[in-house]
Parts: sequence; structure tokens; C-alpha cells
Amino acid sequence: MLSTQISEKLISIVGKENFDDSQVGRLVYSYDASPQYQSMPDAVVSPRNTEEVSKILRFCNKNKVPIVPRGSGTNLCAGTTPTEGGIVLLFKHMNQILEIDEDNLTVTVQPGTITIDLIKAVEAKGLFYPPDPSSMSISTIGGNLNENSGGLRGLKYGVTRDYVLAIEAVLPNGDIIRTGGKLAKDVAGYDLTRLFVGSEGTLGIITEATLKLIPMPETKKTLLALYQNLDAAARSVSKIISNKIIPATLEFLDQPTLEAVEDFAKIGLPTNVKAVLLIEQDGPPEVVERDMEMIAAICREEDAESVEIAKDEKTAELLSAARRSALSALARLKPTTILEDATVPRSEIAKMVNAIEKIAEKYDVKICTFGHAGDGNLHPTCPTDIRDQEEMERVEKAFEEIFAVAIDLGGTITGEHGVGLVKAPYLEWKLGPEGIAAMHSIKHAFDPNNIMNPGKMFAKESRKRVVVAR
Repeated sequence: MLSTQISEKLISIVGKENFDDSQVGRLVYSYDASPQYQSMPDAVVSPRNTEEVSKILRFCNKNKVPIVPRGSGTNLCAGTTPTEGGIVLLFKHMNQILEIDEDNLTVTVQPGTITIDLIKAVEAKGLFYPPDPSSMSISTIGGNLNENSGGLRGLKYGVTRDYVLAIEAVLPNGDIIRTGGKLAKDVAGYDLTRLFVGSEGTLGIITEATLKLIPMPETKKTLLALYQNLDAAARSVSKIISNKIIPATLEFLDQPTLEAVEDFAKIGLPTNVKAVLLIEQDGPPEVVERDMEMIAAICREEDAESVEIAKDEKTAELLSAARRSALSALARLKPTTILEDATVPRSEIAKMVNAIEKIAEKYDVKICTFGHAGDGNLHPTCPTDIRDQEEMERVEKAFEEIFAVAIDLGGTITGEHGVGLVKAPYLEWKLGPEGIAAMHSIKHAFDPNNIMNPGKMFAKESRKRVVVAR
């Protein structure tokens, strides 16, 4: 627990109403969307502006009090679990869209802004903010920035980092820095903007961000292709891209996921096929029409059982909503849901999906796979029960092997969920000891007292590398 002196100082900065060290208040912020991880903070603090954030960090740094910045807690890597106590920093007061600049095509926001609120606000002006994590209806921009969130539109439009032009950030010593600006070009010095995005709150606190916007696409169409063969679906993905067509979304769902989603959404999705591809293209009408005709032809050439273009916007929206509900649908199957995001080159998707099936069989666990096939980002998901320790051990071994296969195929342990606590033991598999050492040097330069989200990214010890015979 915090000492009376520390508590009183924090209250003097933010006001008594914005400081909560009650048992109930702390319990609410002791966990996030990642199963198996929970730790109680010593207090929950809600600053009202950047100056208060600066004062909090300066004081906590001097007294070595850990700080965990938190959005809505939708992350899936235990990135906001306060494993070493300290304070959870909430941004419920710093939730404003400060400016939509139509001349420079930018929007400036505070970290507590809900993602969907930002998207709707700019769309009302005919502008488009592409990053669309499945949690966007409740996730915050601050959380998206810290995790470098992706989404269904990542294939064509990229991830959060690709839209961050400038940030205001508070360093652990309380200094306030501004990076970047409303500029198409800026190569002055180190790219601190990109360094902070995806740093998971381990370097400082982002208190404001200026994001790039683009014109709203004129139109869009959605296509559903059904397959009885996983390899055929994977070949379709590769062939679409090799034909120089970049869809707005190119999503994959296997049969177990389809069954769960249809039971949840009840929109008439087929459940008697091995896989489906859900493909959306946007842009000028003539381009969308041309691309969708070519995509449909490619899917048929690669043995799709059925290829249908959504007949109207309502049908297209239902299909998209069903895909976004995949995690919610699978979460209904068992008390615990373990969802990961192994990512491979898109040319290796078939090998990865087949490997996941074999690994699930080897460890006698159910694994449903869906994800962003166009960028190789798959989400193997295991419905299980945390109370069954023996099964949980098999689940952990299965995912260890999945990560190993992904790396062997030229991929990575996480495409969009982040490292946090969950992936920290495996990070060295991807970066090597030299890469981890370089990251440690950066961390120490910014945060020598290790108060910023301690325990995340850097595992106390790395897992021994799994060697997979294939």
C-alpha cells in the first residue's frame, strides 16, 4: 500500500475525487481482457490534464512508485495488469477530440477518446481514420497508441503507427515533450513519435496525439467465398495479392469459428464448409467493381465452393459485424478464452493453419482459427477452463509450439496484440539476446528507475526455444 504521505501528495495534485484506494476501486483495475493475470494496484489516479500527469510522474519517479497507464483494458497481452502494485493512471477526464483540421487532414485527440467516437466524428466530415481494432467501440486512442493496434483494414491501410503524425508525451522525470507535427515530411532527429507508439507505456505517457486522416472512400463492396479445403482458401489469398489487388479487408474463419459465430450472430452463415474468406474492397466505384470481379474469379479458380457479393449495404454490414464478433462468440464456449495472434508471411498461411490443427490434435485441445489472412495475422483461439490446471498446461504448450512454428515460417509472436506479460518470455525468440539488450538500453535511458509499466515487454527469464519437427 502507498504511504499516507504519498497518497496525500497525489490527492493534492488531482483532488480527492480523482484518487481511489478503496478495495473495490482497486479491484476493478487489477485485470484487463487477458485471462490468468490479476494484480492489485495500490491506488487508481485520474489526472485532468497534462500538467497533472507531469506532476504525478515527477513525484512517482522520485519515490519509485510504479505507474501503469490504462485505457479501457481491452488489450490481450496483460499489458495493463499492475503486477508490481503502484498506481493505475486513468484518462477518463482526458477524453476530448481537440481539433479536426480539414485543411491539413488531421485530428488531434486526448488519450481517453473512444476509438469509435473519433471514427464517427471524422466520418461526419467526409474523412476517414482507417485503424479499426475489433474493440473499437470501447477501446481508447491511448490504448491503441500504446499497443500499436491493428484491425481488419490493416492489409490496405496499415496499423495505428502509420497514422500518428505527432504526440505530446510526459517522460518519467516529468518533462513534457512534443514530437512531429501536421507535416507530410519531417526528418528532424530521431523518430520519437514512432518509438513511443507501441511502447506499451514503458517509456512515458502519451497525453495528446495528432493523427493523419484520408478522404472517405467513395464506395465499398463485400464478398463471401466458401471453401471445403483450407489450402484452396490460402492459395486464393496469395493469388489475390500477387495479382496486385489489395483489398480493404481479407478475413479468414475456419469451420469451428464459423459455427460459434453463426450460433452467436444468427445471420445465416454457412457452417458446413471448412473455411470462408470475407473480403471487402473500397474506393472509386469503377475500381471496386473491377477488383471485386477479379477477386471473385480468382476464388472460383482456386476451388471456392461458392462466391457471393453482398447484395446490399445492410448485408455487408451484417457480415462485417459477424466477423468482428468472433472473439465474443468463441468466449461463450468455455469459461476461459485464450486468444493469440501469431503472424506469418501471407504465403505461409496454409502451412500455419495446418500446423495449428496438428498442434491442437497433439495436445488434445480445441483451437479455432480466424484472422486477417491478407496480412498473415492469424488468431488461434482456445476455449478452455482456467480451473482445469492440467488442461491449461496443455494449452500453454500448444501455444508455445504455435509461436515457434510462426517464427520458423518467417513470422512473429504477435502481429497486433502486443507483448505485455503474455508474450514477454518469447520475445527473445524473435529478437535474439542482442535485440533485447538494445531495448533494455532504450528503456533505461528513458526510465532509469523502471517506474513505467514495470514487468512488461521484458521477461525475468526467456523461455527455452521450442524446436518443432515439421
